Amino acid sequence: MQLIWLRSDLRQHDNTALAAAAERGPSVAVYLLSPQQWQEHDDAPCKIDFWLRNLHKLSKSLGDLNIPLLIRTAPHWDQAPAVLLELCRQLKIEAVHVNEEYGINESRRDAAVAKALQAEGITFHSYLDQLLFKPGSVLTRTGTYFQVFSQFRKVCYEHLHRSMPSLKQAPGKQSALNIASDPVPEAIEGFPTPGASLRALWPAGETEARRRLDTFADAQIDYYKSERDFPAKPGTSQLSAYLAAGVISPRQCLHAALQSNQGEFESGKVGAVTWINELLWREFYKHILVGYPRVSRHRAFRPETEDLAWRNAPEDLVAWQEARTGLPIIDAAMRQLLETGWMHNRLRMVVAMFLTKNLLIDWREGERFFMRHLIDGDLAANNGGWQWSASTGTDSAPYFRIFNPVSQSEKFDSEGLFIKHWLPELAGLNKKEIHNPASVGGLFGVADYPAPIVNLSASRERALAAFKNLPSRSSQGESDE
Repeated sequence: MQLIWLRSDLRQHDNTALAAAAERGPSVAVYLLSPQQWQEHDDAPCKIDFWLRNLHKLSKSLGDLNIPLLIRTAPHWDQAPAVLLELCRQLKIEAVHVNEEYGINESRRDAAVAKALQAEGITFHSYLDQLLFKPGSVLTRTGTYFQVFSQFRKVCYEHLHRSMPSLKQAPGKQSALNIASDPVPEAIEGFPTPGASLRALWPAGETEARRRLDTFADAQIDYYKSERDFPAKPGTSQLSAYLAAGVISPRQCLHAALQSNQGEFESGKVGAVTWINELLWREFYKHILVGYPRVSRHRAFRPETEDLAWRNAPEDLVAWQEARTGLPIIDAAMRQLLETGWMHNRLRMVVAMFLTKNLLIDWREGERFFMRHLIDGDLAANNGGWQWSASTGTDSAPYFRIFNPVSQSEKFDSEGLFIKHWLPELAGLNKKEIHNPASVGGLFGVADYPAPIVNLSASRERALAAFKNLPSRSSQGESDE
């Protein structure tokens, strides 16, 4: 008997571990509920709810193949070896199959499970699945992990020219086993169920993930480069939550993009090429987790930035968290996050740069808050994005690049449509006034909307000074976007 241990790979199709187990013989699947670990990782209630809903769908589709899905509880990953070993003994399991996960805690958990199983003669098979390239296979000429995305991408392209990752065959129906599937819980204590409106935005299951991918590849991908930065437009694929939970694979995404672009990934339609590059950014940050484990430990990628003089400003932090900064594009983006579990990617950069540069608040505060609210929360992507914005990370924006939220708003939401959707109290303003209501009506601004909590130009100078005062920081030019 084979055991598939499901984690962030909640799908039946193109699932490497599932396909490998099914090829070897009768198979059973298991999922571990680990609420204590999830809380330590700041996983959002809406994310846990989304994963449970996807598990429910997957249990049904596996059941149609006579593959039972068992649910076990290991509150903390330290307990995973004992829980899985007991299950393997009960079912007389010969081998356990998993898809690799990355990050220090995940790696340690899998090593401990493998050791416990192998001591009892049970083999542990681990497969590349949530990435296109195995970490350690895309390296610099000196054998180190890349720190600059453009160089990483170039080598990825070389690999793709030589060998395109293939899709794995879904398993067929197996003979019925005398093992019943366990019910998937509706909720987990400590993770309140989100409202119906948020859940409706993110239907569970592979069918929905595939529908989104097909719709995007058929209709929207051609416009991706030109529309992806405009939050009021439906310019993105809306697949990030499905990728984070493994309801769809990066291979499926890559193949769909290539199909829409006559098999090209470097030329042809600029929208398809741009979207493939976004898949490679996702890849890049996962490789960083493996190559530079300190980022899994809440450490800055650039060690010299650990000495930054971040402000202790709890009132400013709460105003940012509660969408009360007085800067409409920031507050609209934060309301989108709080109400939908998701934020437009351009705005993730804008609000992150505002927190870390204009408010000079430690990026780790923002990283944690995002993880606690994002339905697509993913350590590698979230950490990578926050450190990029804070200029503490790999391939990071130079410290003197500081997005001006008002000019970003004017550029990417020029009509104010996104702002008016999320801040209806500003609906009466015209498209010029809406980006900076403080400039309207003399000292009083707009009723029911706060004055800005910070002066943008003074706070920009403060951030520049803080970065310039770092040891080993060489003088560089300055720019303001």
